[in-house]
Amino acid sequence: MTVEVNRAKTLDGMSHGFLGRRGGVSTGSMAGLDMGRRGQTEVGPALAENRRRATDAVMPGATLMTLYQVHSPDCVTLREPWNDGDRPHADALVTDRPGYLLGILTADCAPVLLADRDAGVVGAAHAGWKGAIGGVTDATVLAMEKIGARRERIVAAIGPCIARASYEVDATFQYRFEQADPENERFFASGRDGHAQFDLEAYVVHRLANAGLRTVEAMGLDTYADADRFFSFRRATHRGEPDYGRQISLIGLPA
Repeated sequence: MTVEVNRAKTLDGMSHGFLGRRGGVSTGSMAGLDMGRRGQTEVGPALAENRRRATDAVMPGATLMTLYQVHSPDCVTLREPWNDGDRPHADALVTDRPGYLLGILTADCAPVLLADRDAGVVGAAHAGWKGAIGGVTDATVLAMEKIGARRERIVAAIGPCIARASYEVDATFQYRFEQADPENERFFASGRDGHAQFDLEAYVVHRLANAGLRTVEAMGLDTYADADRFFSFRRATHRGEPDYGRQISLIGLPA
């Protein structure tokens, strides 16, 4: 099976892709294009092959750069490549250097790819609920501006993530968002007693728009509901599976 690459209209012409589980060599509950590390200090043969396939599907010959993701609002700027074992602890990265493919791993959280075509600046962010409310997308936009982008020119797309219909949260979770901004109530729909359904994708769109972006595309791909195409931490948990896979989203500037 070939690698499935989901591309955003707003990033048309850019080297990018939101990948899922199709087209990889991992087996078991993580069958497919699993990009997860789960504490490994060295890249095993299956992960190495999956990384190669993912890179070739989006920007052949590029150097793939990823992070040690920690659900933070932190963004780093890629100027020189780092060793795989020394990945920065952060949840977004930006660059204006050609030849690098920026990679963000997700398994229900929202992957965000951004670009200013005129400036030749790209970015990628991992926006789980902690990073989203903490401002990871705001930090990414600011980091892009520092290397030449202008926020009114930046376009963004949000790839596969857990959808509102699949994302049940408790009252404490909802209260946290409403304390940050009472208007955040609109991102929650009524659920069973003491619970609500949270629209992570819509919230990330809101944060990007509030940051001054004029073009934001929400692709509406639900990781939880589509087990054939995407990995999902929550689905794996609900099924009692021993582990879960992670997909990757990629963007870069050709050399």
